[in-house]
Amino acid sequence: MDILEEIELTNSKSIEIPMDPNVKLLPSQGEPFSDLKKYKRLAGLNYLMVTCLNISFVVSVVSEFLNSPCVDHWNAFIRILKYIKGSPEKGLLYGHNNHIRVVCY
Repeated sequence: MDILEEIELTNSKSIEIPMDPNVKLLPSQGEPFSDLKKYKRLAGLNYLMVTCLNISFVVSVVSEFLNSPCVDHWNAFIRILKYIKGSPEKGLLYGHNNHIRVVCY
């Protein structure tokens, strides 16, 4: 099952920026998030950061709260997913060439 299907975001609108600049995430902020397993599963986005450098910072921020996530932290993860959904062309493409040059498109 696709992660967007699992958390029911398949038909959601995409967004332009991965993190709301007006939101400051802090430990023990608000109501605790009830499904720690689901939160940690989304933290797997860390691996996506290798090819999508535009989400590196925001994924590292929400990953700080793996041990005690709150609903606000979960909502930040959801926002990142909506951003990724709307920007599949933004990222690094690693080809099978034997050169070590960085090529951007």
